[in-house]
Amino acid sequence: MTEKLKITIVQSNLIWENKEANLANFQKIIEDLAGKTDLIILPEMFTTGFSMKPAEFAEKPNGKTLTWMKNMAESSSAAIAGSIIIKENNKFYNRFLFVTKQGIEQYDKRHLFAMAGEDKHYEQGKQSTLINYKGWKIRPQICYDLRFPVWSRNTDEYDLLIYVANWPEKRVAHWSALLRARAIENQAYVAGVNRIGFDGNNYPHSGDSAIYNPMGEIISKTKANQERAETIELSYEELNKIRKNLPFLQDKDSFFIS
Repeated sequence: MTEKLKITIVQSNLIWENKEANLANFQKIIEDLAGKTDLIILPEMFTTGFSMKPAEFAEKPNGKTLTWMKNMAESSSAAIAGSIIIKENNKFYNRFLFVTKQGIEQYDKRHLFAMAGEDKHYEQGKQSTLINYKGWKIRPQICYDLRFPVWSRNTDEYDLLIYVANWPEKRVAHWSALLRARAIENQAYVAGVNRIGFDGNNYPHSGDSAIYNPMGEIISKTKANQERAETIELSYEELNKIRKNLPFLQDKDSFFIS
């Protein structure tokens, strides 16, 4: 168990549907972080932006970007996380990948954003994922999942909840409020990593990436519309102290998700 976990949120513009340019940009950022952090979190669909052209941009499960992530994890001595477009069994997925030198964990987005037609192009994920990394339990989720608190309810005592996103600026107040709520109700650290800049549909994104502690207090300083990689140290001792002093999770409801 690592008592302190250093996580880095990478708030960046995404070049629309340009895999090579995005990977080159993130490679420079990750190279600068080598040896300085335990986990580097990139936005949703970090190679393309929130594209509804999966047939054109999807990769096989063991494609170029996963190979790149493996190389970045090796060279930086950190886990690399973020979502990309994957084709598997003739279906397309918005898939979160968590890559370390030891292996790969994955999560397919459960709640597809129908307002943008995501449900018409991508397959819904069926299972939640719990990642054990350096003794920390981590639950990954993707963008629109944030609006559905039952899906993120802390029934397995995770320590860190991660959201990667392409969340538009016009609803960014919802993004910030819901991230804070998820931290409070689940008594966990919450990291929300959102892109900046305009996408291919000319929608602006302000980022407003943030990390909240289990009390719902913001502990990061990333500014809106700022390209930045920020590293924050999480404390397992603080997490356990809050849960011990305020044992709200003991009274949580039992339920089943179909």
